[in-house]
Amino acid sequence: MADPPRSDMFPSSRLDSDAGALFVLQSKGEWWHAGFHLTTAIVGPTILTLPYAFRGLGWWLGFVCLTTMGLVTFYAYYLMSKVLDHCEKSGRRHIRFRELAADVLGSGWMFYVVIFIQTAINTGIGIGAILLAGQCLDIMYSSIFPQGNLKLYEFIAMVTAVMIVLSQLPSFHSLRHINCASLLLSLGYTFLVVGACINLGLSKHAPKREYSLEPSDSGRVFSAFTSISIIAAIFGNGILPEIQATLAPPATGKMLKGLILCYSVIFFTFYSAAVSGYWVFGSNSSSNILKNLMPDEGPTLAPIVVIGLAVIFILLQLFAIGLVYSQVAYEIMEKNSADTTQGMFSRRNLVPRLILRTLYMAFCGFMAAMLPFFGDINAVVGAFGFIPLDFVLPMLLYNMTYKPTKRSFTYWINMTIMVVFTCAGLMGAFSSVRKLVLDANKFKLFSSEVVD
Repeated sequence: MADPPRSDMFPSSRLDSDAGALFVLQSKGEWWHAGFHLTTAIVGPTILTLPYAFRGLGWWLGFVCLTTMGLVTFYAYYLMSKVLDHCEKSGRRHIRFRELAADVLGSGWMFYVVIFIQTAINTGIGIGAILLAGQCLDIMYSSIFPQGNLKLYEFIAMVTAVMIVLSQLPSFHSLRHINCASLLLSLGYTFLVVGACINLGLSKHAPKREYSLEPSDSGRVFSAFTSISIIAAIFGNGILPEIQATLAPPATGKMLKGLILCYSVIFFTFYSAAVSGYWVFGSNSSSNILKNLMPDEGPTLAPIVVIGLAVIFILLQLFAIGLVYSQVAYEIMEKNSADTTQGMFSRRNLVPRLILRTLYMAFCGFMAAMLPFFGDINAVVGAFGFIPLDFVLPMLLYNMTYKPTKRSFTYWINMTIMVVFTCAGLMGAFSSVRKLVLDANKFKLFSSEVVD
């Protein structure tokens, strides 16, 4: 397999003939736009899984892992933005993760490894977003029409149709207003769910609290590493170079401000959701805390209006998340199908964009309908995808670019993070696959029941 272009073939002038750069990764944004994109990529409905992750770790280890993941990912994203800034100052502005990795590491195979992992993550999240959005519609429909005949896959088809329309927004930068709304929606449903949990915990109807872990030592170890993989997947995004590409040059220093905005939202949402949910439901926490608030038997444990609003907010944000993670696929499509000598909205470029994006979204929708147990793959994606891209590669890229001495604190903290998270990723991958195998007997294609 031929190596991709090396560093001397990455100058900014090449971007003039790069349709992916000109049409999808337009460099027009400000730092707060990057903050909106980052927040949408990280802060999503998966935060409602955090009490479930705490269930496999317990209180103190849960806090330690959540805080460690937060600090390490902020540090990793900051280092990656520094590497991107360094390359830009050297006349090689990278707008794609795969090209950055290939340039800095000087390895052709790294180009293909990164693009494979990114594609798996982004397509997986696109499928998951459509599945969860369909589930949100199903929840609302079942509440209004308990005897209704519509199935989950029909709601997934509805969501897919909306996503096909929204996918025609031409560039990443054109999502800035949608992603600003997404940030507000994440704060909104977090506030509603946390308020519902606190109200329930203080009421006379509060469930009996039990915080015990798995009875066997091996069970506790597997559950802990599965939980670590889930938290890694929640913190991961894997598209930071593409987000930084949307910044108007020079991008130097702007990404740090965007990261601070994003992690301010993360601090409020992640900790409040994890603590309130686990405090109330303990070892009975579901993979989505809304399921605890809406038990299959008996009345709901929170006001219907509160749950209804939270579900609507989640549904709306899922559209934004699906759009953000589809941008890498669209950039690849556009780079190979569009003609930069003609306008973005010319018939020559509009027709292929319409066809290719429609096919991509239709594929994601079909997979979501066929695999309603996709949530069980979350931890696997975290272990195989997010941990290498977000916990290992940034430190390696920094050490290769800035070459800190082997006696320096920076060098050793980076090496420690790489080793620790490589081991955690391997263990998490094993435990996540183990859970997938154990749950395999529950899987049913095109089912109306989502496997917990």
